[in-house]
Amino acid sequence: MTRVRHERDHDRCGYPRWLALGGGGRARHARADRCGEHCGSGAFVSVFDEHALERASEIDAQRARGEPLGPLAGVPIAVKDNICFDHGQTTCASRALEGYRSPFAATAVRRLTDAGAIVVGKTNLDEFGMGSSCEHSVFGPTRNPWDHSRVPGGSSGGSAAAVAAGMVPIALGSDTGGSIRQPAALCGVVGVKPTYGRVSRYGLVAYASSLDQIGPIAGSVEDCALALSVMQGVDPRDATSADRPADAIEPIADDHRAPDLKGVVFGVPSLAFGAHNDPEAEGVFARAIETLRAAGAEVREIELPHADHAVAAYYVIASAEASSNLARYDGVRYGRRAELPKSATLEEMYTRTRTEGFGAEVKRRIMLGTHVLTSGYYDAYYLTALRARRRIAEDYASAFAAGCDAVLMPATPGPAFPLGAKLTDPLMMYAEDVYTVGASLAGLPAAAVPAGLVESARLPIGLQLVAPAWGEARLLDVARRVVGVLHPRGVPSPQAAT
Repeated sequence: MTRVRHERDHDRCGYPRWLALGGGGRARHARADRCGEHCGSGAFVSVFDEHALERASEIDAQRARGEPLGPLAGVPIAVKDNICFDHGQTTCASRALEGYRSPFAATAVRRLTDAGAIVVGKTNLDEFGMGSSCEHSVFGPTRNPWDHSRVPGGSSGGSAAAVAAGMVPIALGSDTGGSIRQPAALCGVVGVKPTYGRVSRYGLVAYASSLDQIGPIAGSVEDCALALSVMQGVDPRDATSADRPADAIEPIADDHRAPDLKGVVFGVPSLAFGAHNDPEAEGVFARAIETLRAAGAEVREIELPHADHAVAAYYVIASAEASSNLARYDGVRYGRRAELPKSATLEEMYTRTRTEGFGAEVKRRIMLGTHVLTSGYYDAYYLTALRARRRIAEDYASAFAAGCDAVLMPATPGPAFPLGAKLTDPLMMYAEDVYTVGASLAGLPAAAVPAGLVESARLPIGLQLVAPAWGEARLLDVARRVVGVLHPRGVPSPQAAT
């Protein structure tokens, strides 16, 4: 039974038990201890104890009255702090949005809460979603539950760490170039980026609008599928959301049969074995492929001819869109305004506000994006990146047309790296996205699932599966079977490893 089904089917709501609720002052003490635990790990930036307990009481009362309950009734969830929720702050881990309280909840969050889920808090991230380590945050870094001296990945590092540490069974993240899949892989859990348009972006603070997607991180493929089945669907408040009832995602039923992969065709690109990979992690990936083959899968070598251009194209396009989206945070229309003497000019106010409001990585991407959009460099950089994006999408389409059910590759070049190891080298940090940005540029669904442990450090790494557009149902079914084949005795957890 998955963690979500255990929470949902219990005779009392999950949230009080998640707090080790014991009644009265003991309950308040338990809540305080739990909040301190969250703050120490850096996974949560805010915890909504009182709101969550009220919702839990309401759901328990509904259950006692025999009223029908939603598929997520009583299940505690966490929400990345760039996704709006109308109980508490939404800061994007930035001084620019310090103290901001959204008057509404994102469509994805509202659909989950309408299904009975209880939002227990907001999770840490790289500022505005820009980063691969969850270190670029005004709240400080998040620590990997497997090793507190290492990063959890980013930008949805707080969500992945919260799930891996057993704080919540499901957490929402956002994925622009790998920000769900990469931290899920580094924390040993499951993360799914849906097809662009599958889940409404209404209420997601924009980073790169043509790439951003909301998706789930959970301890199992089944729990991710359940969350996606609730969140999916067209939204009149998001013109990029799509109405695809024929391709709807359904919850995955419990299946106690031994998993096999007969009839499944995986395409493994040559990119999967590169000089940028950690040798031990590459060995785990190679052994995983042999295990999948032994379970009946057909594994083909394929080429993605333009994959070498994916990281460069992604950072040009994403930075260009970010420079436009973040222009609104000027202290007049949106965002915190710097304190200045009355004699200060408007230009001084803009300059000080944005200088104080944004961190170093956000400033770097705004400057890059502004540069590539100038008239002198637009054709050379931005248009070239758009052409590369189209070619990358065509490469994936060719692989699927040739009969591949999914493209299989590592989710990251290696396991989680030490905190601070890549902060001063942006190019090394950007290289962490080498396997994830291609699916983002092509708008395809992709899932990261646990592959195994790098034995020398006892750290998890993940496999990534990329499927055709709107093929989440097949992707999730295959991903579930892959996890069952690779981990017949269950997926390792940081709690079991200690």
